[in-house]
Amino acid sequence: MKRAIIGAGLLLIGACAGAADFASLRSRARELAARPHAPVAGAVPQWLRELSYDDARKIQFDGGKSLWHGERLPFEIQFFHPGFIHDRTVRVAEIIRGRAETVPFRRESFNYHGLKLGELPPALGYAGFRVMHGLGEPDGGLREAGSFLGASYFRFLPRGAAYGLSARGLALNTAEPEPEEFPAFTEFWLERPAPGAASVGVLALLESESVAGAYRFTITPGAMTSMHVQAAIFRRKDAKVFGVAPLTSMFWRGENSNGPLEDYRPEVHDSDGLLMHNGRGEWLWRPLDNPRHVRVVAFQDEHPRGFGLLQRDREFEHYQDLEAAYHARPGAWIEPVGKWGRGSVRLVELPTKDEFNDNIVAFWSPETLPPPGEAVELEYRLRWFVSQIGPPAGFVRATRHGKTAYYEPGLHRFVVDFDGDALRAFGADSALAPELGVGDGAKLNNATLQKNAVNGTWRVAFTLRPDGTGRPVELRCFLKRGAQVLTETWSYLWQP
Repeated sequence: MKRAIIGAGLLLIGACAGAADFASLRSRARELAARPHAPVAGAVPQWLRELSYDDARKIQFDGGKSLWHGERLPFEIQFFHPGFIHDRTVRVAEIIRGRAETVPFRRESFNYHGLKLGELPPALGYAGFRVMHGLGEPDGGLREAGSFLGASYFRFLPRGAAYGLSARGLALNTAEPEPEEFPAFTEFWLERPAPGAASVGVLALLESESVAGAYRFTITPGAMTSMHVQAAIFRRKDAKVFGVAPLTSMFWRGENSNGPLEDYRPEVHDSDGLLMHNGRGEWLWRPLDNPRHVRVVAFQDEHPRGFGLLQRDREFEHYQDLEAAYHARPGAWIEPVGKWGRGSVRLVELPTKDEFNDNIVAFWSPETLPPPGEAVELEYRLRWFVSQIGPPAGFVRATRHGKTAYYEPGLHRFVVDFDGDALRAFGADSALAPELGVGDGAKLNNATLQKNAVNGTWRVAFTLRPDGTGRPVELRCFLKRGAQVLTETWSYLWQP
Protein backbone atom coordinates (compact mmCIF):
# COMPACT_ATOMS: atom_id res chain seq x y z
CA MET A 1 0.00 0.00 0.00
CA LYS A 2 2.80 2.41 0.86
CA ARG A 3 4.39 1.75 -2.55
CA ALA A 4 1.12 2.63 -4.32
CA ILE A 5 0.76 5.89 -2.40
CA ILE A 6 4.32 6.94 -3.29
CA GLY A 7 3.67 6.25 -6.99
CA ALA A 8 0.40 8.19 -6.98
CA GLY A 9 2.07 11.11 -5.24
CA LEU A 10 4.79 11.33 -7.88
CA LEU A 11 2.17 11.30 -10.59
CA LEU A 12 0.39 14.24 -9.01
CA ILE A 13 3.67 16.12 -8.60
CA GLY A 14 4.34 15.56 -12.30
CA ALA A 15 0.91 16.91 -13.17
CA CYS A 16 1.48 20.07 -11.13
CA ALA A 17 5.13 20.72 -11.88
CA GLY A 18 5.22 19.55 -15.48
CA ALA A 19 8.12 17.18 -14.73
CA ALA A 20 6.86 14.22 -16.78
CA ASP A 21 9.81 13.58 -19.09
CA PHE A 22 12.49 10.94 -19.54
CA ALA A 23 14.97 12.70 -17.24
CA SER A 24 12.54 12.76 -14.31
CA LEU A 25 11.47 9.18 -14.98
CA ARG A 26 15.11 8.12 -15.02
CA SER A 27 15.62 9.73 -11.61
CA ARG A 28 12.58 7.94 -10.26
CA ALA A 29 13.86 4.58 -11.52
CA ARG A 30 17.21 5.20 -9.84
CA GLU A 31 15.47 6.01 -6.54
CA LEU A 32 13.31 2.88 -6.74
CA ALA A 33 16.32 0.65 -7.41
CA ALA A 34 18.07 2.04 -4.32
CA ARG A 35 15.51 0.43 -2.01
CA PRO A 36 14.05 -3.09 -1.77
CA HIS A 37 11.44 -4.04 -4.31
CA ALA A 38 7.88 -3.68 -3.05
CA PRO A 39 4.92 -5.56 -4.56
CA VAL A 40 3.46 -3.50 -7.36
CA ALA A 41 -0.04 -2.14 -6.83
CA GLY A 42 -2.80 -2.85 -9.30
CA ALA A 43 -4.50 -6.06 -8.17
CA VAL A 44 -7.55 -7.14 -10.18
CA PRO A 45 -10.77 -8.35 -8.48
CA GLN A 46 -11.03 -12.12 -8.25
CA TRP A 47 -14.15 -12.37 -10.43
CA LEU A 48 -12.26 -10.76 -13.31
CA ARG A 49 -9.26 -13.05 -12.87
CA GLU A 50 -11.60 -16.07 -12.98
CA LEU A 51 -13.15 -15.11 -16.32
CA SER A 52 -12.83 -17.68 -19.08
CA TYR A 53 -11.05 -16.82 -22.30
CA ASP A 54 -14.37 -16.51 -24.13
CA ASP A 55 -15.96 -14.31 -21.45
CA ALA A 56 -12.93 -12.03 -21.35
CA ARG A 57 -13.24 -11.58 -25.13
CA LYS A 58 -16.81 -10.30 -24.66
CA ILE A 59 -15.45 -7.14 -23.04
CA GLN A 60 -14.69 -4.70 -25.85
CA PHE A 61 -13.52 -1.11 -25.79
CA ASP A 62 -15.83 1.48 -27.35
CA GLY A 63 -13.80 3.17 -30.09
CA GLY A 64 -15.83 6.34 -29.65
CA LYS A 65 -14.31 6.70 -26.17
CA SER A 66 -10.70 6.53 -27.37
CA LEU A 67 -8.22 9.01 -25.97
CA TRP A 68 -7.91 11.93 -28.46
CA HIS A 69 -11.00 10.76 -30.37
CA GLY A 70 -12.62 13.58 -32.32
CA GLU A 71 -9.63 15.90 -31.90
CA ARG A 72 -8.38 15.44 -35.49
CA LEU A 73 -5.08 14.00 -34.33
CA PRO A 74 -3.25 11.26 -36.28
CA PHE A 75 -3.28 8.92 -33.27
CA GLU A 76 -5.85 7.57 -30.82
CA ILE A 77 -5.40 5.32 -27.79
CA GLN A 78 -7.73 2.49 -26.79
CA PHE A 79 -7.48 0.55 -23.54
CA PHE A 80 -7.56 -3.12 -22.55
CA HIS A 81 -9.81 -4.23 -19.71
CA PRO A 82 -8.14 -6.28 -16.95
CA GLY A 83 -9.21 -9.88 -16.42
CA PHE A 84 -8.46 -13.51 -17.30
CA ILE A 85 -4.62 -13.79 -17.47
CA HIS A 86 -4.18 -10.01 -17.13
CA ASP A 87 -4.27 -9.94 -13.34
CA ARG A 88 -2.38 -6.66 -12.77
CA THR A 89 -3.24 -3.18 -13.94
CA VAL A 90 -1.07 -0.32 -15.08
CA ARG A 91 -1.40 3.39 -14.37
CA VAL A 92 -1.68 5.64 -17.40
CA ALA A 93 -1.24 9.40 -17.67
CA GLU A 94 -1.37 11.81 -20.59
CA ILE A 95 1.33 14.44 -21.05
CA ILE A 96 -0.01 17.74 -22.33
CA ARG A 97 2.54 20.54 -22.78
CA GLY A 98 4.83 18.98 -20.20
CA ARG A 99 2.13 18.28 -17.60
CA ALA A 100 0.93 14.78 -16.71
CA GLU A 101 -2.76 14.10 -16.10
CA THR A 102 -4.00 10.69 -14.99
CA VAL A 103 -6.26 8.81 -17.41
CA PRO A 104 -8.81 7.19 -15.05
CA PHE A 105 -10.56 3.86 -15.59
CA ARG A 106 -14.03 4.44 -17.00
CA ARG A 107 -16.57 1.62 -16.95
CA GLU A 108 -18.64 3.34 -19.64
CA SER A 109 -15.72 3.04 -22.09
CA PHE A 110 -16.39 -0.70 -22.40
CA ASN A 111 -19.19 -2.84 -23.79
CA TYR A 112 -19.65 -5.96 -21.65
CA HIS A 113 -22.10 -7.69 -24.02
CA GLY A 114 -24.35 -9.11 -21.30
CA LEU A 115 -21.52 -10.37 -19.09
CA LYS A 116 -22.56 -10.59 -15.43
CA LEU A 117 -20.45 -7.98 -13.65
CA GLY A 118 -18.99 -7.99 -10.19
CA GLU A 119 -17.39 -5.07 -8.38
CA LEU A 120 -15.44 -2.63 -10.56
CA PRO A 121 -13.38 -0.34 -8.29
CA PRO A 122 -13.32 3.28 -9.55
CA ALA A 123 -9.50 3.28 -9.52
CA LEU A 124 -9.22 -0.13 -11.18
CA GLY A 125 -6.81 0.88 -13.95
CA TYR A 126 -6.22 -0.78 -17.32
CA ALA A 127 -4.39 -3.94 -18.41
CA GLY A 128 -2.66 -2.06 -21.23
CA PHE A 129 -3.45 -0.08 -24.35
CA ARG A 130 -3.37 -0.13 -28.14
CA VAL A 131 -2.16 2.59 -30.48
CA MET A 132 -4.46 3.45 -33.37
CA HIS A 133 -3.14 5.02 -36.59
CA GLY A 134 -3.95 5.06 -40.30
CA LEU A 135 -0.74 3.18 -41.29
CA GLY A 136 -0.83 5.08 -44.57
CA GLU A 137 -3.82 3.15 -45.93
CA PRO A 138 -5.72 5.05 -48.65
CA ASP A 139 -9.05 5.00 -46.78
CA GLY A 140 -7.56 7.22 -44.06
CA GLY A 141 -9.29 5.25 -41.31
CA LEU A 142 -7.62 4.40 -38.02
CA ARG A 143 -6.60 0.81 -37.36
CA GLU A 144 -4.54 -0.98 -34.72
CA ALA A 145 -0.85 -0.19 -35.13
CA GLY A 146 0.39 -1.87 -31.97
CA SER A 147 -0.11 -2.47 -28.28
CA PHE A 148 1.52 -2.69 -24.86
CA LEU A 149 -0.05 -5.54 -22.90
CA GLY A 150 1.29 -7.87 -20.19
CA ALA A 151 4.59 -7.66 -18.27
CA SER A 152 6.95 -5.67 -20.54
CA TYR A 153 5.58 -7.12 -23.80
CA PHE A 154 4.66 -4.98 -26.78
CA ARG A 155 4.09 -5.69 -30.46
CA PHE A 156 3.48 -3.51 -33.50
CA LEU A 157 2.41 -3.80 -37.10
CA PRO A 158 3.58 -2.39 -40.40
CA ARG A 159 1.02 -1.80 -43.12
CA GLY A 160 -0.44 -5.03 -44.50
CA ALA A 161 0.76 -7.30 -41.69
CA ALA A 162 -0.93 -9.58 -39.15
CA TYR A 163 0.16 -9.79 -35.52
CA GLY A 164 2.99 -12.22 -34.87
CA LEU A 165 6.13 -11.88 -32.78
CA SER A 166 6.50 -9.59 -29.76
CA ALA A 167 9.21 -7.48 -28.19
CA ARG A 168 9.94 -6.98 -24.49
CA GLY A 169 11.55 -4.32 -22.39
CA LEU A 170 14.01 -6.72 -20.75
CA ALA A 171 14.65 -10.47 -20.32
CA LEU A 172 16.20 -11.80 -17.10
CA ASN A 173 17.47 -15.37 -16.62
CA THR A 174 15.80 -16.70 -19.76
CA ALA A 175 16.36 -20.48 -20.20
CA GLU A 176 18.46 -20.69 -17.03
CA PRO A 177 18.05 -23.18 -14.16
CA GLU A 178 16.87 -20.26 -12.01
CA PRO A 179 13.26 -19.17 -12.55
CA GLU A 180 12.95 -16.56 -15.28
CA GLU A 181 12.11 -13.08 -14.00
CA PHE A 182 9.61 -11.02 -15.97
CA PRO A 183 9.98 -7.27 -15.39
CA ALA A 184 6.76 -5.36 -16.01
CA PHE A 185 5.83 -1.91 -17.24
CA THR A 186 3.74 -0.60 -14.35
CA GLU A 187 3.14 3.02 -15.40
CA PHE A 188 2.83 4.76 -18.76
CA TRP A 189 2.82 8.37 -19.87
CA LEU A 190 1.34 9.11 -23.32
CA GLU A 191 2.67 12.22 -25.04
CA ARG A 192 -0.16 14.01 -26.83
CA PRO A 193 0.87 14.32 -30.51
CA ALA A 194 0.64 17.53 -32.47
CA PRO A 195 -1.81 17.72 -35.39
CA GLY A 196 -0.23 16.01 -38.39
CA ALA A 197 2.56 14.40 -36.31
CA ALA A 198 4.16 11.28 -37.79
CA SER A 199 5.19 9.90 -34.37
CA VAL A 200 3.82 9.48 -30.87
CA GLY A 201 5.88 9.22 -27.68
CA VAL A 202 5.33 6.80 -24.80
CA LEU A 203 7.19 6.80 -21.48
CA ALA A 204 7.17 3.66 -19.33
CA LEU A 205 8.40 2.67 -15.87
CA LEU A 206 9.83 -0.87 -15.67
CA GLU A 207 9.86 -2.72 -12.33
CA SER A 208 10.78 -6.14 -10.97
CA GLU A 209 12.58 -7.70 -8.03
CA SER A 210 15.99 -7.13 -9.66
CA VAL A 211 15.60 -3.90 -11.64
CA ALA A 212 13.87 -0.57 -12.08
CA GLY A 213 14.08 1.22 -15.40
CA ALA A 214 12.91 4.19 -17.43
CA TYR A 215 11.92 3.77 -21.09
CA ARG A 216 10.90 6.14 -23.84
CA PHE A 217 9.43 4.89 -27.12
CA THR A 218 9.05 7.14 -30.15
CA ILE A 219 6.67 5.25 -32.44
CA THR A 220 6.33 6.01 -36.17
CA PRO A 221 3.77 3.72 -37.85
CA GLY A 222 3.63 3.11 -41.59
CA ALA A 223 4.69 0.74 -44.35
CA MET A 224 7.62 -0.07 -42.02
CA THR A 225 6.72 0.82 -38.44
CA SER A 226 9.77 2.10 -36.57
CA MET A 227 10.42 2.73 -32.90
CA HIS A 228 13.27 4.64 -31.31
CA VAL A 229 13.87 3.17 -27.85
CA GLN A 230 15.81 4.89 -25.08
CA ALA A 231 16.23 3.18 -21.72
CA ALA A 232 18.06 3.55 -18.43
CA ILE A 233 17.97 0.43 -16.24
CA PHE A 234 19.15 0.30 -12.63
CA ARG A 235 19.89 -3.07 -11.01
CA ARG A 236 19.23 -3.96 -7.41
CA LYS A 237 21.10 -7.21 -7.92
CA ASP A 238 22.77 -9.15 -10.70
CA ALA A 239 20.92 -11.60 -12.91
CA LYS A 240 22.75 -14.54 -14.44
CA VAL A 241 21.48 -13.49 -17.88
CA PHE A 242 20.68 -9.86 -18.66
CA GLY A 243 18.81 -9.81 -22.00
CA VAL A 244 18.72 -6.50 -23.88
CA ALA A 245 16.13 -5.74 -26.60
CA PRO A 246 14.51 -9.19 -26.46
CA LEU A 247 12.26 -10.52 -29.21
CA THR A 248 9.85 -13.41 -28.64
CA SER A 249 8.32 -15.55 -31.36
CA MET A 250 6.88 -18.97 -32.25
CA PHE A 251 8.22 -21.75 -34.46
CA TRP A 252 6.30 -25.03 -34.49
CA ARG A 253 7.24 -26.51 -37.84
CA GLY A 254 8.82 -25.37 -41.10
CA GLU A 255 10.41 -26.64 -44.29
CA ASN A 256 13.38 -27.90 -42.26
CA SER A 257 11.15 -29.97 -39.93
CA ASN A 258 11.11 -33.71 -40.52
CA GLY A 259 8.74 -34.89 -37.81
CA PRO A 260 5.45 -36.63 -38.62
CA LEU A 261 3.00 -34.24 -40.28
CA GLU A 262 -0.21 -34.41 -38.22
CA ASP A 263 -1.49 -31.04 -39.40
CA TYR A 264 -2.77 -30.15 -42.86
CA ARG A 265 -0.60 -27.02 -42.92
CA PRO A 266 2.95 -27.55 -44.26
CA GLU A 267 4.47 -24.80 -42.10
CA VAL A 268 3.39 -23.03 -38.90
CA HIS A 269 5.58 -20.25 -37.51
CA ASP A 270 5.66 -16.52 -36.73
CA SER A 271 9.36 -16.32 -37.67
CA ASP A 272 11.60 -18.67 -39.60
CA GLY A 273 15.08 -17.35 -38.82
CA LEU A 274 17.43 -15.18 -36.81
CA LEU A 275 19.36 -12.66 -38.92
CA MET A 276 22.50 -11.00 -37.53
CA HIS A 277 24.76 -8.26 -38.88
CA ASN A 278 27.83 -8.47 -36.68
CA GLY A 279 30.48 -5.92 -35.84
CA ARG A 280 32.81 -7.34 -38.52
CA GLY A 281 30.23 -6.63 -41.20
CA GLU A 282 29.25 -10.28 -41.76
CA TRP A 283 25.59 -11.18 -42.25
CA LEU A 284 24.50 -14.51 -40.70
CA TRP A 285 21.21 -16.36 -41.11
CA ARG A 286 20.21 -18.96 -38.53
CA PRO A 287 17.08 -20.97 -39.50
CA LEU A 288 14.85 -21.59 -36.49
CA ASP A 289 13.89 -25.04 -35.28
CA ASN A 290 11.57 -26.76 -32.82
CA PRO A 291 14.17 -28.82 -30.92
CA ARG A 292 13.64 -31.96 -28.89
CA HIS A 293 15.29 -30.27 -25.89
CA VAL A 294 15.94 -26.69 -24.78
CA ARG A 295 18.67 -25.22 -26.93
CA VAL A 296 20.62 -22.03 -26.25
CA VAL A 297 23.24 -20.69 -28.67
CA ALA A 298 25.35 -17.53 -28.17
CA PHE A 299 26.92 -15.70 -31.11
CA GLN A 300 29.88 -13.74 -29.73
CA ASP A 301 30.29 -10.22 -31.13
CA GLU A 302 31.59 -6.73 -30.47
CA HIS A 303 29.59 -3.62 -31.40
CA PRO A 304 26.79 -5.49 -33.22
CA ARG A 305 25.19 -3.66 -36.12
CA GLY A 306 21.84 -5.39 -35.85
CA PHE A 307 19.86 -8.57 -35.24
CA GLY A 308 16.28 -9.67 -35.58
CA LEU A 309 13.73 -12.44 -35.99
CA LEU A 310 12.35 -12.53 -39.53
CA GLN A 311 9.54 -14.19 -41.41
CA ARG A 312 11.19 -14.57 -44.82
CA ASP A 313 8.78 -17.07 -46.32
CA ARG A 314 5.86 -15.02 -47.69
CA GLU A 315 4.19 -17.72 -49.82
CA PHE A 316 0.63 -18.43 -48.66
CA GLU A 317 0.82 -21.88 -50.25
CA HIS A 318 3.54 -22.81 -47.74
CA TYR A 319 1.16 -22.18 -44.79
CA GLN A 320 -2.39 -22.72 -46.08
CA ASP A 321 -3.87 -20.86 -43.10
CA LEU A 322 -6.58 -18.33 -43.97
CA GLU A 323 -7.23 -17.36 -40.34
CA ALA A 324 -3.74 -17.11 -38.83
CA ALA A 325 -2.19 -15.56 -41.98
CA TYR A 326 1.32 -16.71 -41.12
CA HIS A 327 2.52 -15.48 -44.49
CA ALA A 328 1.74 -11.92 -43.31
CA ARG A 329 3.50 -12.04 -39.93
CA PRO A 330 6.04 -9.21 -39.57
CA GLY A 331 9.74 -9.39 -38.89
CA ALA A 332 11.44 -7.25 -36.24
CA TRP A 333 14.94 -5.77 -36.47
CA ILE A 334 17.05 -4.31 -33.66
CA GLU A 335 19.65 -1.71 -34.68
CA PRO A 336 21.87 -0.41 -31.85
CA VAL A 337 22.46 3.32 -31.55
CA GLY A 338 26.04 3.86 -30.45
CA LYS A 339 28.54 1.19 -29.39
CA TRP A 340 27.21 -1.75 -27.39
CA GLY A 341 30.63 -3.25 -26.65
CA ARG A 342 31.35 -6.95 -26.32
CA GLY A 343 28.70 -9.57 -25.73
CA SER A 344 26.60 -12.04 -27.65
CA VAL A 345 23.34 -12.40 -29.52
CA ARG A 346 21.68 -15.23 -27.66
CA LEU A 347 19.09 -17.48 -29.31
CA VAL A 348 16.82 -19.64 -27.15
CA GLU A 349 14.76 -22.40 -28.81
CA LEU A 350 12.29 -24.29 -26.61
CA PRO A 351 10.42 -27.46 -27.62
CA THR A 352 6.71 -26.97 -28.23
CA LYS A 353 3.92 -29.37 -29.19
CA ASP A 354 1.65 -26.73 -30.69
CA GLU A 355 1.51 -23.20 -32.08
CA PHE A 356 -0.01 -21.58 -29.00
CA ASN A 357 3.17 -20.98 -27.01
CA ASP A 358 6.02 -18.67 -27.90
CA ASN A 359 9.13 -20.85 -27.87
CA ILE A 360 11.74 -18.60 -29.51
CA VAL A 361 13.64 -15.78 -27.78
CA ALA A 362 16.52 -13.68 -29.13
CA PHE A 363 18.33 -10.86 -27.32
CA TRP A 364 21.67 -9.14 -26.78
CA SER A 365 23.59 -10.20 -23.68
CA PRO A 366 26.35 -7.72 -22.68
CA GLU A 367 29.64 -9.23 -21.53
CA THR A 368 29.98 -6.71 -18.70
CA LEU A 369 27.57 -4.40 -16.90
CA PRO A 370 28.16 -1.40 -14.65
CA PRO A 371 27.86 -2.13 -10.92
CA PRO A 372 24.41 -2.05 -9.30
CA GLY A 373 23.37 1.53 -8.70
CA GLU A 374 24.77 2.73 -12.03
CA ALA A 375 22.53 2.83 -15.07
CA VAL A 376 22.64 0.43 -17.97
CA GLU A 377 22.07 2.96 -20.75
CA LEU A 378 20.46 1.62 -23.92
CA GLU A 379 19.41 3.16 -27.19
CA TYR A 380 18.27 1.33 -30.29
CA ARG A 381 15.92 1.38 -33.24
CA LEU A 382 13.30 -1.33 -33.57
CA ARG A 383 11.71 -1.83 -36.98
CA TRP A 384 8.63 -3.92 -37.79
CA PHE A 385 8.28 -4.83 -41.47
CA VAL A 386 6.90 -7.21 -44.07
CA SER A 387 9.23 -6.26 -46.89
CA GLN A 388 12.62 -7.83 -46.21
CA ILE A 389 15.63 -6.33 -44.53
CA GLY A 390 19.04 -7.86 -44.86
CA PRO A 391 22.29 -8.06 -46.79
CA PRO A 392 22.72 -6.16 -50.05
CA ALA A 393 23.84 -9.38 -51.77
CA GLY A 394 22.39 -12.91 -51.64
CA PHE A 395 20.34 -14.36 -48.82
CA VAL A 396 19.11 -17.79 -47.73
CA ARG A 397 15.68 -18.53 -49.10
CA ALA A 398 15.09 -22.08 -47.81
CA THR A 399 16.67 -24.85 -45.74
CA ARG A 400 15.76 -28.52 -46.09
CA HIS A 401 17.34 -31.74 -44.90
CA GLY A 402 16.57 -35.43 -44.59
CA LYS A 403 17.86 -38.95 -45.06
CA THR A 404 18.40 -40.51 -48.45
CA ALA A 405 18.69 -44.09 -47.26
CA TYR A 406 17.60 -45.72 -50.53
CA TYR A 407 20.74 -44.81 -52.40
CA GLU A 408 23.03 -43.15 -49.81
CA PRO A 409 23.01 -45.42 -46.73
CA GLY A 410 24.25 -43.68 -43.58
CA LEU A 411 24.26 -40.21 -45.17
CA HIS A 412 22.14 -37.14 -44.46
CA ARG A 413 21.39 -34.68 -47.24
CA PHE A 414 21.05 -30.90 -46.83
CA VAL A 415 19.66 -28.51 -49.44
CA VAL A 416 20.16 -24.76 -49.00
CA ASP A 417 18.71 -22.31 -51.54
CA PHE A 418 20.25 -18.84 -51.97
CA ASP A 419 18.40 -15.97 -53.65
CA GLY A 420 18.88 -12.30 -54.51
CA ASP A 421 18.87 -10.02 -57.54
CA ALA A 422 22.66 -10.13 -57.89
CA LEU A 423 22.68 -13.93 -57.76
CA ARG A 424 19.89 -14.28 -60.30
CA ALA A 425 21.96 -12.22 -62.76
CA PHE A 426 24.66 -14.91 -62.87
CA GLY A 427 24.29 -17.50 -65.59
CA ALA A 428 24.30 -21.21 -64.88
CA ASP A 429 27.89 -21.51 -66.12
CA SER A 430 29.23 -18.74 -63.85
CA ALA A 431 32.19 -19.60 -61.63
CA LEU A 432 30.32 -19.54 -58.34
CA ALA A 433 31.29 -21.90 -55.54
CA PRO A 434 30.00 -22.84 -52.09
CA GLU A 435 32.17 -22.38 -49.01
CA LEU A 436 31.16 -25.11 -46.56
CA GLY A 437 32.15 -25.60 -42.95
CA VAL A 438 31.32 -28.77 -41.01
CA GLY A 439 32.04 -28.91 -37.29
CA ASP A 440 33.06 -31.88 -35.19
CA GLY A 441 30.59 -34.74 -35.21
CA ALA A 442 30.26 -35.34 -38.96
CA LYS A 443 32.26 -35.52 -42.19
CA LEU A 444 31.39 -33.87 -45.49
CA ASN A 445 30.80 -36.54 -48.13
CA ASN A 446 29.85 -34.55 -51.25
CA ALA A 447 28.69 -31.05 -52.23
CA THR A 448 27.26 -29.52 -55.41
CA LEU A 449 26.08 -26.08 -56.54
CA GLN A 450 23.42 -25.70 -59.20
CA LYS A 451 21.33 -22.84 -60.57
CA ASN A 452 17.61 -23.56 -60.35
CA ALA A 453 16.26 -23.04 -63.87
CA VAL A 454 12.70 -22.79 -62.54
CA ASN A 455 13.05 -19.77 -60.23
CA GLY A 456 16.61 -18.47 -60.74
CA THR A 457 17.88 -19.31 -57.25
CA TRP A 458 21.11 -21.19 -56.49
CA ARG A 459 21.01 -24.51 -54.65
CA VAL A 460 23.78 -25.98 -52.53
CA ALA A 461 23.24 -29.70 -51.91
CA PHE A 462 25.58 -31.72 -49.72
CA THR A 463 25.67 -34.94 -47.77
CA LEU A 464 27.13 -35.61 -44.33
CA ARG A 465 28.12 -38.78 -42.53
CA PRO A 466 27.69 -38.45 -38.72
CA ASP A 467 30.42 -39.98 -36.58
CA GLY A 468 27.95 -41.89 -34.40
CA THR A 469 28.44 -39.86 -31.21
CA GLY A 470 25.13 -38.04 -31.63
CA ARG A 471 26.69 -34.70 -30.71
CA PRO A 472 25.33 -31.56 -32.40
CA VAL A 473 27.19 -30.37 -35.50
CA GLU A 474 27.71 -26.73 -36.45
CA LEU A 475 27.30 -26.10 -40.18
CA ARG A 476 28.14 -22.98 -42.21
CA CYS A 477 27.77 -22.13 -45.87
CA PHE A 478 28.00 -19.12 -48.18
CA LEU A 479 28.49 -18.54 -51.90
CA LYS A 480 31.53 -16.85 -53.37
CA ARG A 481 33.02 -15.97 -56.74
CA GLY A 482 36.76 -16.22 -56.46
CA ALA A 483 37.64 -14.30 -53.31
CA GLN A 484 34.40 -12.27 -53.42
CA VAL A 485 31.73 -13.26 -50.89
CA LEU A 486 28.31 -13.08 -52.58
CA THR A 487 25.87 -14.01 -49.82
CA GLU A 488 25.15 -14.00 -46.13
CA THR A 489 26.39 -16.98 -44.14
CA TRP A 490 23.98 -19.82 -43.51
CA SER A 491 24.56 -21.03 -39.95
CA TYR A 492 22.83 -24.19 -38.75
CA LEU A 493 23.04 -26.45 -35.71
CA TRP A 494 22.26 -30.01 -36.76
CA GLN A 495 21.38 -32.64 -34.20
CA PRO A 496 21.99 -36.08 -35.83
